[in-house]
Amino acid sequence: MYILLISIVIGLFVAMLFVNIYFRIKVLNAYKILVRNKVEFGAAHVFNRSKREAEVHPRYPEMKNEIETFANHLRYSIRMASILMALITLFGAVLMYFR
Repeated sequence: MYILLISIVIGLFVAMLFVNIYFRIKVLNAYKILVRNKVEFGAAHVFNRSKREAEVHPRYPEMKNEIETFANHLRYSIRMASILMALITLFGAVLMYFR
């Protein structure tokens, strides 16, 4: 039981780590495109779709897809990091419980 539980938690941790790295690379690639085209907006625009559509898209209509890609990947990367932290905590709890 102990080995199975540890294997599952380690497997989930490794999988989430690779997914997180993958989406961080995607975020950085989208960010490079936005910087190259001098697109500027704040963190509030990333997390609030209606604010982004009202304030950022009218200023940069040709970069709408890139802005949406960046915002979506960034939010997803943050979610993956949160899940990764939960898995690290779970892994620590399992190790402490079966010690």
